[in-house]
Amino acid sequence: MTEPAPAKPFGYLLFLCLASTLAGFLFGFDASVINGTVLALAAAFGTSAAATGFAVAVVLLGSAVGAFVAGQASDHLGRKRVMMVTAVLFGVSAWGAGGAGSTTTFILFRLIGGLGVGAACVVAPAYIAEISPAQLRGRLTTLQQLAIVVGLQSAFLSNFLIARAAGGADHAWLLHAAAWRWMFWVQLLPSAGYLLATLFLPESPRFLVIRGREPEARRVMARLWGGGGDGLDGVVAEIRASVDRERKARLSDVLVPHTRRLLPIVMVGCGLAFFSQASGINAVMYFGEVLWHKAGFTEQNALLINVTLGANLIVATLVSMALVDHLGRRPLLLAGGVIMTAMLAVLMAVFLLSDRQAGGTLAPSPLQTVIALTAEHLYIFCFGATWGPVTWVLLGEMFPNRMRGAALAVAAAVLWVSNFLVTFSFPALVEGVGLGGAFAIYAGFSLVSVGFVRRSVPETRGRTLEQMGEPA
Repeated sequence: MTEPAPAKPFGYLLFLCLASTLAGFLFGFDASVINGTVLALAAAFGTSAAATGFAVAVVLLGSAVGAFVAGQASDHLGRKRVMMVTAVLFGVSAWGAGGAGSTTTFILFRLIGGLGVGAACVVAPAYIAEISPAQLRGRLTTLQQLAIVVGLQSAFLSNFLIARAAGGADHAWLLHAAAWRWMFWVQLLPSAGYLLATLFLPESPRFLVIRGREPEARRVMARLWGGGGDGLDGVVAEIRASVDRERKARLSDVLVPHTRRLLPIVMVGCGLAFFSQASGINAVMYFGEVLWHKAGFTEQNALLINVTLGANLIVATLVSMALVDHLGRRPLLLAGGVIMTAMLAVLMAVFLLSDRQAGGTLAPSPLQTVIALTAEHLYIFCFGATWGPVTWVLLGEMFPNRMRGAALAVAAAVLWVSNFLVTFSFPALVEGVGLGGAFAIYAGFSLVSVGFVRRSVPETRGRTLEQMGEPA
């Protein structure tokens, strides 16, 4: 029987993608809200630099666990149910972290938030990839990255406005609660909105076929892509054939048979995940206030710089959306890697050559300040146009069907562990080798990433998920 096709299926498809990317918005907000609270947290709880670094980075440990678990959970429970759970986790984390009375309590609720962040980074890109036609998949999957940077910018802007209204992040504000607590509580609003939005999402048609719910899958496909009859029958048959050829996804599927070694394609995914973090992007995102304060800026100016960086990321992501399906994934990664390396080298030079005040705070000249801010904005722009979104596009589509959930979980876990190591080490790294030394290390990793992409990363532009070949 031929299913009726809606007049404008793209409108419905876009609505579902935007609704599901609220996970990305919360991902960006939850991960970045900490940026404006670091100094206030250290003062409120009396923590050392190492303890403060751990309190900031602990969300990433939760993210690694959430990413690792979410891949298999979404294969068993469905994408929609897992997204509903992530909305609840974000809300609980925002409420608890804002109300924490000790470092231990704060860390506990940030761990819970990390579970939501990790799950969101796995499930939302997979869901969008599975509901999108191949010719639009890159751009629609990039909506997730756009949502992340909008969430990130919203957190930066919210932090700036709250701190300015209260007179500082550690000052009392509404209901006599410290301003930094409200920075976390603001997240309760988008968490509730995301939970409501998930109620209107259909399940992924590919998941429905895997579960034997083919009539329901055909109805969803007709609404998503239009058409019906033989066309949809062919799509269902292609998915079913792919599923029937393979066993249910298990973590063992990512290993070379009879060994404990990861399959080559999974190793590439893990390498991609590692290098997306090793250039130090999240040291800037999580410690922007601390970084620019160390470079001689006031608290308000440091928070304002974060706002401009967030706006820069939004523009960069829009550029990526326009290019990813035209230029391909590899060219964007290569170009981004080269420019990011150059900008990190410039920052390294500025921080090494700047004069220093008592206590180690830098005192850059006006020219050095302009150069540093320009290089930082160009670095952030290139990351936002290339490595930031393209990494998630590739991880969502580069693995064969039989292992996609498990392989994506492993790669995402590597990404979050790498993110944790970069973030946790940043305060100690700055104390040990200074900002110049830290950025020299990040520049080195960025340079190596270019060679990695040239040698190992496949191009996936224009291929359907069912056409992704078996690993070599």
